Order: sequence, then structure tokens, then C-alpha cells
Amino acid sequence: MKKVLVLCTGNSCRSQMAEGYLRHFSNQQFEVYSAGVETHGLNPKAVACMLQDGIDISMHTSNLVDEYKHLHFDYVLSVCDHAAERCPVFPSSAIRLHHDFNDPSKVQGSSEAINQAFIATRTAIKIYCEQLAQRILNSEG
Repeated sequence: MKKVLVLCTGNSCRSQMAEGYLRHFSNQQFEVYSAGVETHGLNPKAVACMLQDGIDISMHTSNLVDEYKHLHFDYVLSVCDHAAERCPVFPSSAIRLHHDFNDPSKVQGSSEAINQAFIATRTAIKIYCEQLAQRILNSEG
């Protein structure tokens, strides 16, 4: 079973969404973890947005990347530039991937504008994670 770590700044939103989608699109064939270089707690808007798409991340926790230094990962995916710059080096041969997704928690304005930002980020993460999961599953053979 492939181990995947998804990194973000605060492990509250984008990395949580990616964790949920990677678990879903791998049909539970990946061990997926998410962490941050800081912890900001699980963002309730991210939870609600994912639930609208049928993915329940309400039981996820916001974790520091240091908690997983002892694990060997096959893939380490950073989902924001800040985390990519601050990501520690893991003592493994993990394949490092990076994609900078917009942070919907930074959007200000009406509740509609904020909701649209979460939906847009969720959609981008969903597409990326579905393609990534398929690539990894197809490479196994």
C-alpha cells in the first residue's frame, strides 16, 4: 500500500481536502496522511464544502509534519508554495510533488464569494487528486 503525505501551511483546508480526495479516488488503496508546517485546526468551511461533494473529512485532525518524520512515504505532495519551501527533508526516497492551490480561507467578502472560493479550490483539488491517484494506481500495475 502506497503511503502519501499531503502538506500545507496550516493543515486546515487544502491538505485536508486533498487527503479526503486521495483516499476516495484510491479506493482506500493508499495510506494518506496530511500535515502542516503549523496547525490551524480543521476549517469548518472546508468540512462543509467537502460534505457537499459526498466526502466526509469531519474526523480528520490538524497535525504537524514533525509527527510523521518516522514514517516512510512513497509520495509527499505539497499543496501550497509556503509548505513546499518549508517542507522538511524526509529520510526516504519519497517522490516529491507540488501544486499550489488557492487558499479559500484567505478570501474576504460576502458569504457567497467565500463559498465560491471554497468550491473553486475544492474542484481544482478534486481534479488534481483524481488524476494523481490514477497515475499512481496505473504505475503499480
